Amino acid sequence: MSVNTFGRLFRFTTWGESHGPAIGAVVDGCPPGLALDEHVIQPFLDARRPGQSKYTTQRQEPDQVRILSGVFEAPDGVQRTTGTPVSLMIENVDQRSKDYSDVARAYRPGHADYAYDAKYGFRDYRGGGRSSARETASRVAAGALARLVIPEVKICAYVSEIGGDMIDPANFDEHEITNNPFFCPDVAAAARWEKIVDDARKSGSSVGAVVECYASGVPAGWGAPLYGKLDADLAAAMMGINAVKGVEIGDGFAAARLTGEGNADPMQPNTETGPDGAPEFLANHAGGIAGGISTGQPVTCRVAFKPTSSILTPQPTVTRPNEKGEREATELFTKGRHDPCVGIRGVPVVEAMMALVLADHKLLHRGQCG
Repeated sequence: MSVNTFGRLFRFTTWGESHGPAIGAVVDGCPPGLALDEHVIQPFLDARRPGQSKYTTQRQEPDQVRILSGVFEAPDGVQRTTGTPVSLMIENVDQRSKDYSDVARAYRPGHADYAYDAKYGFRDYRGGGRSSARETASRVAAGALARLVIPEVKICAYVSEIGGDMIDPANFDEHEITNNPFFCPDVAAAARWEKIVDDARKSGSSVGAVVECYASGVPAGWGAPLYGKLDADLAAAMMGINAVKGVEIGDGFAAARLTGEGNADPMQPNTETGPDGAPEFLANHAGGIAGGISTGQPVTCRVAFKPTSSILTPQPTVTRPNEKGEREATELFTKGRHDPCVGIRGVPVVEAMMALVLADHKLLHRGQCG
C-alpha cells in the first residue's frame, strides 16, 4: 500500500510527479465557512517557489495554484469553504525531462532511485517523480488552509545552519528572515552563507542545512497520550519531507546531556493570569510538549536537511539490470537544474507541516474535550 495521506481529522493527500502535467493536494476535514481563495494560498507558494536566486534551482515554475472544489460564495459574498474536500492544483510548466536520460539506466547515489525501483519494479526517473522536492509545493498549499483553522497560532521557521556554519543566537532578528535568500535571522551568517552555497554550486556539489521552527499561541491541551502524541505526529510530519534526515523537538538530543534539574521546565504562579490561571514557565527545554500534550509554551523543533543528491560530481553507482539480469558498475553525475542547498526552500515546507499537524490536533482536541 502506498501512503499519500497524512492526518486524522484534518487530512490531506498529495498527488502528481515532478515532471507530470501538474501536482496538487486534496484537503479533507476542513471546517466550513473559512474565507478561502487563491490569494490566501499564493504567498506561501511564492516563498517556496524555485528560481528566485542563484542559490536555488533555476527551474522556473510560477506555482500558480487553482482551487478546483470545496469552496462556494457565501451569503456575505465571500468565497468560503463548504466542508467538502478542497482540491488544489499547481501546473508544471518548466520540465526538462531530457536531463534525466542517464538517470533512466543508473541510480543516483544518495537519492531514492534504487529504493523506488526495488519497491515498484520500475520508476518515474524524470526528476525523481514523487521523490522530488517538487512534491512539497502541494504540502505548502495544503498548509495555507491549515493556517485558517489555527488563527490563534503564529508559525515562524528559519535556517539556522548551512554547511555546518551556524547562526549566532545573539544576532537573532526575526525581521531579517525575509530580507535575504536564505531565510536567515542573522545578517552576518547570511553573508557567510553566500560564499558557502555559491562555492558548492560552482563545484557541482551541494550542502546540507538545519531549519528551526516555532509555533507560539498554541494553547495547553492539544495532543494525546501515548499513541496520539503531538510531538510524535510533528516528528512524523517533518520526517516525511523529502531530504529530511533528522528531527529534534525542544532541546532534542541535547537533553540527553543534561541533568534532571537542568532539563526541567520550572513553573511559578503567573501574576497576569492569577493564582488559578496557567502557570508561568521559566524554561522550555521540552519544546512546548510534555507527555505528548502541548503545555501552552511555544512548540519548537529543528529539522535537518541532507545535501541535495543530484550533483554534478561523478559518483560510483550501478545500472538497472540489463537483458541478462545483470547490473553493471558505472559512474553518474546528474545534469539539469538542482538546489545546491535544498534546505533553503525547506523553510516554507516546515512551516506548512507544523500548521497541518497543529490544525489536526486542534480539531481532535475539540472533538474529545469540546
